[in-house]
Amino acid sequence: MGMNFDTRRAGRWALAVLAVLALPVQAATYLRFADETGTAHFGERLADGRVQPLNGAPWAGGQALGSPRAVDPSQLLAPVTPRSVIAIGYNYPSHTTDRPDPTALGMFAKLPGAITGPGAVIPYPRRAKNLHYEGEVVLVIGAPAFQVPPEEALSKVFGFTAGNDISERDWQAGDLQWLRAKASDGFGPVGPWIVTDLDPASLTVKTFLNGALKQSDAVKNLFFDFATIISEVSETIALEPGDIIFTGTPGTTEPMAPGDEVVVEVSGVGQLRNVVGSP
Repeated sequence: MGMNFDTRRAGRWALAVLAVLALPVQAATYLRFADETGTAHFGERLADGRVQPLNGAPWAGGQALGSPRAVDPSQLLAPVTPRSVIAIGYNYPSHTTDRPDPTALGMFAKLPGAITGPGAVIPYPRRAKNLHYEGEVVLVIGAPAFQVPPEEALSKVFGFTAGNDISERDWQAGDLQWLRAKASDGFGPVGPWIVTDLDPASLTVKTFLNGALKQSDAVKNLFFDFATIISEVSETIALEPGDIIFTGTPGTTEPMAPGDEVVVEVSGVGQLRNVVGSP
């Protein structure tokens, strides 16, 4: 698949990621990166901006392996390799202006193969005609969760990241299910990393298309908050550490074109940047 890649955008993305890597650490920040041989590693960002490689996933007790090192933005991978990818639809009032308020949680699934990382090209399938962005806050599960009551649900969260629930609207409207529209390969960029110890009620999400703000809302406005989401999902689906949940997108969305740059920004986490490829 070809791509009209804008090197200036790539440079801006690299500078933005480097700037965040150098910020003072407020909470623990974990990522995945590929070393010079292409081997993937989990790592923890340190106060000086370097990354301490780990011998396993941080939610599985990964310990320091070797010495801290510099990590280039181009080495970043999706910070998770989930077994289950759950997503929630119609969860912001700003996204449901043309329909009644939901009375039950609207769940659907994305496939693990949809998950890609920061800087990854968003594929534009050759049969697609109406590809949209959906910026979201993504929950990363840190402990087994099955039939968890709401009052215990947040204890199962390891941290938070940003996600883009790529959606082909014509397929979404016309197919029997949303599988092709939502779960095609590459339709779930997440990252650039996971941040722990954030206040869920204070989080905001914004989406920019080619630098223009297109979506903006606060998690406090969700119809179903994070605790309710985890509790309801876990009623029938056993969540495992490393699984993720897309929590819903706000506002309206627009079609993307090849070469477009999409940025999803979650407060306290940072910016997830991806460029749309060519059919």
